[in-house]
Amino acid sequence: MPPTEQREIETKYDVDESVILPPLHELPGVASVAQPVELDLVAEYYDTPALDLAANKVTLRRRTGGEDDGWHVKFPVSSGERLEVQHPLGRSTRSVPIAVVRSVRVYVRDHELSPVVTLATRRVVHRLLDAEGAVLAELADDHVTATVAGGEPESWREWEVELVGGDKLLLEDAGELLKAAGARPAAGPSKLARALGKRVPVKEEFEVPAKPLTSDLFRAYAAAQVRAIHERDPEVRRDVPDAIHKFRVATRRLRSALATYRPVIDREIGDPIRDELKWLAGELGAARDAEVQREHFAAEVAEQPAELVMGRVAGRIDDHLRAVYKKGRVDALAALESERYFRLLDMLDDLLAKPPVTGGDRKAKKQLHELLEHDYKRMRKAVRRSEKAETVEAQDHELHEVRKSAKRLRYAGESALPVLGSEAKDLATRAEEVQEVLGEHQDSVVSRDLLRDLAVQVHLDGGNAFTFGRLHAAEEHRGHTSRKAFFKLWPTLKF
Repeated sequence: MPPTEQREIETKYDVDESVILPPLHELPGVASVAQPVELDLVAEYYDTPALDLAANKVTLRRRTGGEDDGWHVKFPVSSGERLEVQHPLGRSTRSVPIAVVRSVRVYVRDHELSPVVTLATRRVVHRLLDAEGAVLAELADDHVTATVAGGEPESWREWEVELVGGDKLLLEDAGELLKAAGARPAAGPSKLARALGKRVPVKEEFEVPAKPLTSDLFRAYAAAQVRAIHERDPEVRRDVPDAIHKFRVATRRLRSALATYRPVIDREIGDPIRDELKWLAGELGAARDAEVQREHFAAEVAEQPAELVMGRVAGRIDDHLRAVYKKGRVDALAALESERYFRLLDMLDDLLAKPPVTGGDRKAKKQLHELLEHDYKRMRKAVRRSEKAETVEAQDHELHEVRKSAKRLRYAGESALPVLGSEAKDLATRAEEVQEVLGEHQDSVVSRDLLRDLAVQVHLDGGNAFTFGRLHAAEEHRGHTSRKAFFKLWPTLKF
């Protein structure tokens, strides 16, 4: 059975044993409260010896005794909201199933997972219903006993209100009612956090100072990309739509920043990380490119006049690209399970914890223009090479280099936003325009190669390759149009 997902929106309250539950049916929109259901839950929480999951506000537990027995992994989404992924209970009772381990690899890597806390909870569930009998929310009255591995049991009582079909206003109204009855906002965000207390490592949250150095901007921008990698890794493994694209963008942004900020970040440390990020982006690339092409060709073939579509064109293209995507995804998942990837993640942790700042670090307001100008000049040189190219193929190659330079300039502008404001935003926006125009051009180049290969195979198989030739001509036109659009746009990009 595959894992299931759900968003969890809830609030928690500490409450003394003597406090009586208030009349929940008096809440606005609540017509009645169902007969209470009593459950005896046992949850065993797993983590690394360094409590890496708890430090990242991720929980992994094996729970029995309730209505949703199984392995549960919870990821933070926003304040008061978490994503819960549930895996079947299975036969494993002493170790975490590999499918569950993989879902938290980005945090635990190749470290061992073992039980850290056991929670025994006597729960009484009160379901709040609307006039039609639909469940708006559930209030759980929990009597909890927590035992940390090697420690003494600790007990407390808490109320937990979780939205089901209701809105956040109901959550607020319930909070006011419960606090009036004697409840207090919970001391911690979860039962696990309360049980572990000060054992959980505190992750330093870096904030850009009012008058930052250039290295401060790098650190903030790099931290945002590492966070994105941590968020997208589990999504890629669950095959969430667009997750591979967002993951790869984060690796490229970070790699670009390590290049732009070379004057202030030690290259002996930064360049090896760039190499590993390039490897990782490459491992993700095949699946992502196939994803983009499938979407493009599905629309492109659908636009062709029916009488000009000779044979099973859309199906043949889609079959090929689905196979490429499937293999690319297998390769990407293998990369995410490799020691090489784990060590890259370790390197990124070290990069943020102790940025390797050089003696060239200065006030950002004075130094940023130099860095942006360097990236702009790099792009301008690539444009000049494209203008001097003697063949279409050579120009296609150079325009691809211009696109990569535009992307780097865009990311540099984004990183400079906290200091340069609208100036950096305008630069990033114009660089993005170039990137997108030349993205169309590069996609047309890749698509032409694919169409030619498929046309040859269709011909060898005795089929009619007419429509593939027609699509190839359309891609040539797309490439020509985007090339013209770029050379018209380029003079407007000034620095």
